[in-house]
Amino acid sequence: MNTQTEQSVWVQAVSYEELALNTGKTIRYQDVEVALFKLQSGKLHAIQNRCPHKQGVLAEGIVCDEHVFCPMHDRKIHLPSGEVQKPDTGCVQTYETKIQEGYVYIAFPTAREIAS
Repeated sequence: MNTQTEQSVWVQAVSYEELALNTGKTIRYQDVEVALFKLQSGKLHAIQNRCPHKQGVLAEGIVCDEHVFCPMHDRKIHLPSGEVQKPDTGCVQTYETKIQEGYVYIAFPTAREIAS
């Protein structure tokens, strides 16, 4: 089930209980690929699934606290902000998440937002 707001479309991704702790899951919607993480605390974070350095698949990275390490070159990315941690630079897009009736939803930008 998808619901659209003025600024984004909320897409049902997966059952909350189906997500393993500290393990990434790849979610695809149209031409967008997101890495979804459920942390030890139960918090959810969704980020762009490709590292800005060499396009490593972040859903395959190692999670430690609120960070994921790119499996290709070990870049450390802060899940809440998408910022690559020093000494490296860069960032990945983050996506808003919510849990509704036991399912995880991710807010994807509308086509109009992507074009602007």
